[in-house]
Parts: sequence; structure tokens; C-alpha cells
Amino acid sequence: MAKFRKVCTDFWIHPMMSEEMTPEDKYFYLYLLTNQNTTQIGIYRITKKQMAFDMGYSLDSVEALMNRFIHHHKLIRYNPETRELAIKNWANFNLNRGGKPIVDCIVSEIQHVQDTSLIPYVAESIKNKEILEVYHSYYAGEEQERVAYLEESYFDSFHDTSSSRMTIRGQEEEKEKEEEKEQQQEKEIALAPNVVFNPETENAKKEDVKEIIEFWDTNGFGFSNINAKQQLLMWLYDSSFVNPKEMILKALDIASSNNCRKLSYVVAILRNWENECILTLEDFKANEEQKKQSSKHDEEEAYVHEEFVLDITAGEDW
Repeated sequence: MAKFRKVCTDFWIHPMMSEEMTPEDKYFYLYLLTNQNTTQIGIYRITKKQMAFDMGYSLDSVEALMNRFIHHHKLIRYNPETRELAIKNWANFNLNRGGKPIVDCIVSEIQHVQDTSLIPYVAESIKNKEILEVYHSYYAGEEQERVAYLEESYFDSFHDTSSSRMTIRGQEEEKEKEEEKEQQQEKEIALAPNVVFNPETENAKKEDVKEIIEFWDTNGFGFSNINAKQQLLMWLYDSSFVNPKEMILKALDIASSNNCRKLSYVVAILRNWENECILTLEDFKANEEQKKQSSKHDEEEAYVHEEFVLDITAGEDW
């Protein structure tokens, strides 16, 4: 039996689609809504390798798109352990109507979801009360179990026979927090490999990376060229510039103005500045001013030479 997924025509005129999404974003979002792994509940299991194969993208490109949709557009969630993906606005496309066949299908699929935290995420956009009750019955029951467990743990903490349980649980929670912190740090420096992580400069570097990537993506240097972005970002950590971010953005601006949006061109500009000891924007401006003055002087000299041409025959009377 063939499966069908609905995509409204409003999909293309939504402000987010027309103003915030790149062509790659639109293609990826349409794929997430219609690929063969999709289910009626908006939560389905899929690997990044499968996405890359279906779309003809590299794994790095898929990883970049996933991060963009999770952290920037905030339209999906993905559990890398269970390989489950949830679409926030799935209900707007596929859960507008209820009825027994739809409800039966939802009940059949939702009980196989491993990461139950994804269920309330999708349920946020459900307007059909009948369907919403089905979702609520699953994640609400899970919440009640958690509350009951905490109450039991609190009661047992007063007894010596169960005190070890709370200690072990506390250690596990502490370990989970540490792991989450490490994963977050890895994500933040993922675009700048082989660089030692320094907590003191974490926020500043994170903002610098964000600005450079945003300029690169919005000015046509190649959204899916992850390798080129990684090489460019290395200049943030390994250069002689006083403020590397400003110089990188300036080089990108020059490349864009000259319609030469290539990494090699940008890198050539940066290397030339280092060789000439142009290490700040003030140095760059002073150098440009010097070039203008020199050019103006050369033009004046050329004008003088052109006006006053020595004519050795002038005044001769033959």
C-alpha cells in the first residue's frame, strides 16, 4: 500500500521559508516531511547516512543541516542513540483530521517510540483534540511514573536499607551532566578541529564562528562546503592578526565585492596582509589610503610628463 504525505501550498509562502531558509534548507525540510521513513505520528527512525544517500549530500553536509534545523530554525529534534527524529510542526501538515483509521494508526506507531520525550514535542502543534488525547496519554503516563519514582526515592532515603540507591542515582546524574557538558563543548568547536578548548574564550569564539559562517552562507560562498569553512575558521586560532574575526570578515567582503567567492582567494588576501604586517583594520585602512596617495602622485607625474614634452626642434628656423 502506497504512503502519501501532505504538504500545503502555504509551505512555500511561509515567512520562515521565504526569508530565513536557504535553497538547501527548503530541500532538506521537504525531504524530512516526505521521505519513505516518515510515520503518521511525526516521529520516525532514520540515520544520517540514509539522509545523505537519499539527498546526494555528504555526511558533513547533512550534519550541518541537522544542526541548523535543531539549533537555528528549531524545527526538529534528533536522538542520536535511538536514531529517532521528531518534526515540530508535523501536525500542521498531517494531523488536521481525526477519525478511527487515523487514531488506530497513531496508537499502533506511538507505542514503538523509544525516546518518549519526543512525543510532547510533536504534540505542541496538534489542534485536533481526539488526536491530542492519544499523545497525552502516552507522555502523561510517563511523567506520572517519574513523579512516583521520585516520591518513592525520597521516602526510601530515610531508610538505611535504600540510602545507596539515592547515592548511585546522584552519581549517575552527575555523570550525565558532565557528559552533556563535554558534548556541548565538542559541538561548539566542531567547525574548528585540532584546536585546544579554552573555557575562558568559549563565548567569544562561539560568536566569532557564528558571524563568519553566517556571512559565508548568506553571501554565496557555498552553504554545503563544510571543508572550506573549517579551513577558513582555522585563521581564528592560528594567525598573527590582532582581531582575526574582523580581518576574516573584511577579506570575505572584498572577495564578495570582487565576485570571487572562493576560499583560495580569501586565504590569499589574508596571507598577503600577514606578509605586509597588516594586522588590524586600522592598518588596512592606512595601507589603502597610502595606495590612493601613491596612485594620485603617479597620475600627477604622468600628467606633467605628458604636458611638458621637450621639442628639440622648437624655435629652429630653417
